[in-house]
Amino acid sequence: MNQDNIVNQFIKQFNQSFVPGAQALGDEAQMHVRAAMTKALQKMDLVTREEFDTQQAVLLRSREKLDALEAQISDLEESIRQLTANQSNQ
Repeated sequence: MNQDNIVNQFIKQFNQSFVPGAQALGDEAQMHVRAAMTKALQKMDLVTREEFDTQQAVLLRSREKLDALEAQISDLEESIRQLTANQSNQ
């Protein structure tokens, strides 16, 4: 969702929730609200839903790889322990 959609959705919800009639906020007031919100949103470090979903998928794949590597290390450590124990017994 881009910034214009966010601003438009906010103004629509604001009009429906806080103002009995949507026309109560004049065009000039809506323009000021829109400008203030646009400025505030531009200062924020926001990402799109698509970017968020992509990063979430990357994180999930990384987590799966990390889990597999941890299991592999655990198996290797157990193999080393067994080899060491066998050498000690000989």
